[in-house]
Amino acid sequence: MTRTPLRPLARILHARSTGENPDSIERENLRLRHEVMRDKARGRAQLRLVVLALCFFSAFTVIGARMGTMAASVPEEPRTASAGTEIEASRADILDRHGRILATNMTTHALYVQTRDLVDPARVAKELAAIFPELDEATLLRRFTDGRSFLWVRKVLSPEQMQKVHEIGDPGLLFGPREMRLYPNGTLAAHVLGGASFGAEGVDSAEVIGTAGLEKFMDQRLRDPAQAGTPLVTSLDLTVQASVEDVLASGITMMNAKGGAAILMDVKTGEILALAAGPTFDPNDRPNNPTSGEPSESPLFNRAVQGIYELGSTFKIFAAAQAIDLGLVTPETLVDANAPMRYGKFTIKEFENHNYGPMATVADIIAKSSNVGTAHIAMMIGGERQQAFLKSLGLFDASPVELVEAKGAKPLRPTRWPEIVTITAAYGHGVSGSPLNLATAYATIANGGIKVTPTLLKRTEPMKGARVMKKETALMAVSMMRRVVTEGTASLADVPGYAVAGKTGTAEKPKRGGGYDHEKVVNTFASVFPANDPKYVLVVTLDEPVETTGPKPRRTAGWTAVPVAAEIIRRAAPLLGLRPQVEPQPLDGLTAVKQ
Repeated sequence: MTRTPLRPLARILHARSTGENPDSIERENLRLRHEVMRDKARGRAQLRLVVLALCFFSAFTVIGARMGTMAASVPEEPRTASAGTEIEASRADILDRHGRILATNMTTHALYVQTRDLVDPARVAKELAAIFPELDEATLLRRFTDGRSFLWVRKVLSPEQMQKVHEIGDPGLLFGPREMRLYPNGTLAAHVLGGASFGAEGVDSAEVIGTAGLEKFMDQRLRDPAQAGTPLVTSLDLTVQASVEDVLASGITMMNAKGGAAILMDVKTGEILALAAGPTFDPNDRPNNPTSGEPSESPLFNRAVQGIYELGSTFKIFAAAQAIDLGLVTPETLVDANAPMRYGKFTIKEFENHNYGPMATVADIIAKSSNVGTAHIAMMIGGERQQAFLKSLGLFDASPVELVEAKGAKPLRPTRWPEIVTITAAYGHGVSGSPLNLATAYATIANGGIKVTPTLLKRTEPMKGARVMKKETALMAVSMMRRVVTEGTASLADVPGYAVAGKTGTAEKPKRGGGYDHEKVVNTFASVFPANDPKYVLVVTLDEPVETTGPKPRRTAGWTAVPVAAEIIRRAAPLLGLRPQVEPQPLDGLTAVKQ
């Protein structure tokens, strides 16, 4: 900036020449300079005031907007900040094969207490006990006052319970957000899903982990954050599962059974469309594991997988099929069936001392369920080849299905295999397996002799398993099982339109001290349908059933497991898209033919 001199020389010389006082010029210039300086200072002050006003207005606007947002938001308890890794609570949904939800997540809250902040511990204990009847008032009060600073009260709250706790109004009662596992269908598929619980917990989140069944087997997959948005699709059909469970529960009641199991499987893919066990439970309120008594007494016991039973005459078809596959017999080959049969110190008898001999065809032996005839077929095969064949069907190994319970359910078999074991194993005594093991073996026969691997996960194409028997052998085996329904022990399974084939099995339960209990049996019906083009295997097992509608109690599979299986097929077949077919009747005598 150019500075004006106070005593400009030209004006000073002019003033002296005219007789004016030069000092007046200096005073005038000094006054003008001060005025300019005053104007600049005033401008700077005004600018500062404007900036200050703008800052104040902006701050007031921000604070007002924040207060408005808080006033419009839902009130929440403050969350405690904690150091360390954040707990991952997200868990993928589980769906049936058609995309219907079997298991999902629900947001809820947990209740905890900061005891130091309680205003009136006695009143809080009393009112909490009134809201939650399972809590004891005296116990709560003791815990509130014993010196601890933190206490969990409830891990899960309903919205109604949360509101009632809010109304207590004590600052020591706090809520923590939770994501819990929800099974919207209640008891449906409970033994498949298993259940979930909380793992690592904090006041602001909790880890959900699987405790049993599919939830535990697939726990890492379900908890994987990278797949949290990708649901796990199972092989189950929700509608079919509901139908199977309904019929099984009714069958257990009607047949006065201790429990039961049912498995419906696709014979080509090994997909399990329904797996039910009874009695059942609700995974939303899973009971505690039993600490005493028999495991099978608990509703948590999955009889379809964990139940290791002697499966009786359902094994006879394996002996017949193997003998046919080896070229030893055909369905029409005559075999010694004269009963009773003596083998050393052992006597092989028929049910109710029947005698189907002296000779019977292989097909008749299966249809009439002859122990003696099956024993002679087994001796033709030999123990070594018999063991190899049963192993190839998966009857000696724990099922590889995606359930944690299956790993520990390994079939039982003798350590030694003399010829008497060869005989008894042929008709299902002396060896034990699960209903799922049996269903897998029957699926191998039904699909033409290709071994399948059972699965609870949806598949899009058949499994490429090893060939266990010739296709022709498998077809003959199914044909013989069809005769069991049309002419033999499973006549009550003849469902019109669905050509059921199958084999019954009645096995007495072993006693603890040795021998068998004649009053306690395990009954099984393993079936294939439709017999002309097998698509599905159904195995129904009842534990200690007894049918009491007749003049005397009846404990055979033909009177107990068979009618239950027939009702399942009657209901499930249409749900599976199978149309009923009318089987042509054989022509007798003359038939009028219209030209």
